[in-house]
Amino acid sequence: MIFSLAKKLCNRYLPIRLSLLLLACSIYLSSHAQNTGSISGMVVENTNPLEFVTVAVYNASDTVKPIKNTITDSAGRFLVEGLPLGNYFFSVRLIGYSSIQQQIALTAELPHFNAGTILLMADARQLKSVTVTAKKNIIQKTTKGFIVNASANLTQIGGTATDMLRNTPTVVVDGEGVITIRGKTPLILINGRNPGIANTDQIPASSIESIEIITNPSAQYDANTEGGIINILLKKNKQSGSNGAVALGIGAGAKGRINSSVLLSHKNLQWNFALAYDNRFAGRIRNIHAERINFDIPDEYYLNQLRKDDRLDQLQNLRVNIEFAPNTKNSFELEATGNMEGQDNDEDLNNTLRTSANTFNLKTDRHSIEIERDKEVELALNYSRKFTDKRISLTSTVSTAFNYDRQHTGITSQLHAEDNSTIDKPQFQRTTNYEDGNITNIKIDFGHPVSAKATIETGYKGILRFLNANFQSLDEMNGVYMPNPLVSSNFTFNENVQAAYIQYNSFEGQKDNPKWKYDFGLRAEQVNNNGNVISNNKKFTNNYFNFFPSANIIYYKTTAEFWRIGYSRKINRPGFGQLNPFIDVTDSLNQHGGNPDLKPELIHSFELGYNKDWRNISFYSVLYYRNATNSIRQFSILQPNGVALSLPQNFGSVSSYGIENIFTAKPVSKYDFNFSVSLFKQLIKGNAAGQEVNNNVLSWYGKLINNFILWKGSKLQITGVYNSPVALPQGKRIAVYNVDLGFQQKVGKTGNGRIGLVVTDIFNIQRYGSLLNAPNFSYSRFGKVDSRAVLLTFAYTFGTSFKEKLLENKYSND
Repeated sequence: MIFSLAKKLCNRYLPIRLSLLLLACSIYLSSHAQNTGSISGMVVENTNPLEFVTVAVYNASDTVKPIKNTITDSAGRFLVEGLPLGNYFFSVRLIGYSSIQQQIALTAELPHFNAGTILLMADARQLKSVTVTAKKNIIQKTTKGFIVNASANLTQIGGTATDMLRNTPTVVVDGEGVITIRGKTPLILINGRNPGIANTDQIPASSIESIEIITNPSAQYDANTEGGIINILLKKNKQSGSNGAVALGIGAGAKGRINSSVLLSHKNLQWNFALAYDNRFAGRIRNIHAERINFDIPDEYYLNQLRKDDRLDQLQNLRVNIEFAPNTKNSFELEATGNMEGQDNDEDLNNTLRTSANTFNLKTDRHSIEIERDKEVELALNYSRKFTDKRISLTSTVSTAFNYDRQHTGITSQLHAEDNSTIDKPQFQRTTNYEDGNITNIKIDFGHPVSAKATIETGYKGILRFLNANFQSLDEMNGVYMPNPLVSSNFTFNENVQAAYIQYNSFEGQKDNPKWKYDFGLRAEQVNNNGNVISNNKKFTNNYFNFFPSANIIYYKTTAEFWRIGYSRKINRPGFGQLNPFIDVTDSLNQHGGNPDLKPELIHSFELGYNKDWRNISFYSVLYYRNATNSIRQFSILQPNGVALSLPQNFGSVSSYGIENIFTAKPVSKYDFNFSVSLFKQLIKGNAAGQEVNNNVLSWYGKLINNFILWKGSKLQITGVYNSPVALPQGKRIAVYNVDLGFQQKVGKTGNGRIGLVVTDIFNIQRYGSLLNAPNFSYSRFGKVDSRAVLLTFAYTFGTSFKEKLLENKYSND
């Protein structure tokens, strides 16, 4: 009865009240509009718009203190609103240009003044006296994590994104290039999207603007982010006119290395064209030593392996960006990327087997020459719309990428006696491995305010992936190579991920100085994937649906000090390589493959963070805890024939907890440092292949980045890295550590040139490996790449009066 009465009252009086409210608002807005005015216009140099121009408005009676100011946007436009009617004086200023002043009057008849197109002229006297001394900090902290500026990393010039991540706080890169955060593999994004080119060894460091680390992503991000997100932002020019930069690097480790890059761009009022080309050629030597004891196989008790790789890496990238902004509200961008990678590898693998009595059994030598050529093409179309209310946002992206990978290997195997004399004739094999794939991403995000202090964000994301892997092995018989069906495979894989999210964001206090900020979100994801081994018609299907909630609360004690607490549910979806049942027999005694029966790993993640900034000191710390069910880890099984087979398996659970700390200080004007240290423990408990697994290792890793200014125009950087052993289900990975050095010097009268010197792994101490122990075997494997290398680089910019932007990587990004 009460609800019925309330409904009648609402139906009767609510429309009347709403009408009165709308009428009052209209009267107020009309009255307010009649008593206020605005100033607008556009600032250009020749016909090119100028961004970040300061526009200050003064009362005509006081030309010392501005009452309002703003800056121009990327199209050179500006707008100053809310000015009471009256007489004003406004100025337009930009360093390096002659300023312009103008007096105007805002009246009831002409409340809105359009200054039209304002032409600024370069002032040669100012340009000669301008010296850009601003320096980007290597770390910029955010409420989601932190951002590493590529311009501040001198020790990886001429390298790749993988090299740059080695010197990124809280990120671990082992000697084989495996990237982890808190012991798990992160999701790699390029410019905020899932890329077709996800191999960080294919991304040159010279093309990177910054690297964003998000440790505990909210619901608006992919749920497949147990290890967090590494978002690599590529350079994008925002300067008007024609600009460019060229760079060349040459050096050597055990073998020679060379790289070069070219950046060209042209921007006018509505269009922005950019072209970037990079290449890298590097010879490398790798040595691996492995030993295994097979407790239950007396005749093949000791296995000793020696492997040497002589490799030539070749990488070429071409990237084209075309932006079109027909007006201040809409912008379109087309990105096209082409990548060609080659690897020529000359490999020797020697196996020696001895009995439990340490008597000789067998020795084999396997020599292979591998030629690999990979091509990838990616196209992306981005659209964004700006609204009068800046809290409203709309962005969308459609991208598709194709990869064509080809690998040919010729293999010669020879048996040897204990005195190294040959036994029988050598055996000859050939293998081909073709992989063709396509990945398409569709992403739409929309944000809208629901009150003065709250917004709702929602969006959709679809990922469509197809892969076809065809591996053929052929054995030589009487001069003819015949296919071996037992070790050949043709595998197809399809994956379809459909996701939608909604997130509520709000704050308490002032917008620019909040006391509290919080967000609550929910993401829903449907995954459908299937695979088929065509050679034996073995099929599998994995379909699952999940909800992923998230919550983050931030308390600001001051603008320089805040606390953050967060929770999120995540998933680790098994990928193509983990599901492909094909067994790789490249090393006949240590084989590995995929497991189509894998289930997705589900994770609960908690974080508590604290940040404090002083004048010259900054401190950031995060406590975290994660619990995963159906955890996916690699597991090795020794078979009765003496072959160790390694497959990914689901375990019962894995818990991990730890603390991450980042400390930055500038004790003197010519020296600053960044020190990061993380301590965590993993508890692995469950079973796989009928074996109980119970292992835990306390691990830590740290990085110290020292920056010096030796004299005018110089920079010196020395970086030390240590990663302690990390837990595996059957053992641990060994510690990895190194020290790198980078030096850079400005050259030329205008400072538009740079000479750089990089020395990686100065003491040649970086290696990698693992130690495994099981009931029926023990295994150790250690590798060493020629990580010590010296590289000399030269870079030069042209076509812009702000030359620091190109050489210091001060490009803006999306």
